[in-house]
Amino acid sequence: MQRLALGELLFSNGDRHVCAEDLHAEACDAQVSVSLATVYNTLNQFKAAGLLREIAVEGERSYFDTNTSDHFHFFDCSKGGGKGELMDIEIDGVTVSGIPPIPTGKAVDRIDVIIRLKNAV
Repeated sequence: MQRLALGELLFSNGDRHVCAEDLHAEACDAQVSVSLATVYNTLNQFKAAGLLREIAVEGERSYFDTNTSDHFHFFDCSKGGGKGELMDIEIDGVTVSGIPPIPTGKAVDRIDVIIRLKNAV
């Protein structure tokens, strides 16, 4: 029941980026009784099932993206009370060049690009 409630919170309002702590707070606000550990486990299960994409942004901070299509991200370090804000960049018109030779027997799975933003001086 908890996983269904978390899934409803995650997927009911279109594509979004969420960290486990924020989803836990949303669940509490929605009066869903769930531990932070269950939120982490559920997010990782959804990721393993291909429903979410994990984006590691700052050391131990990861965001989970409901948009699993190929795309890149802006990360605004100046937003969100020190947590930052992750925003999608459509892949159309973006070119990644200068990729080093791929080791023998390997293939590129995907390329993740995060452009970090800050307030202009």
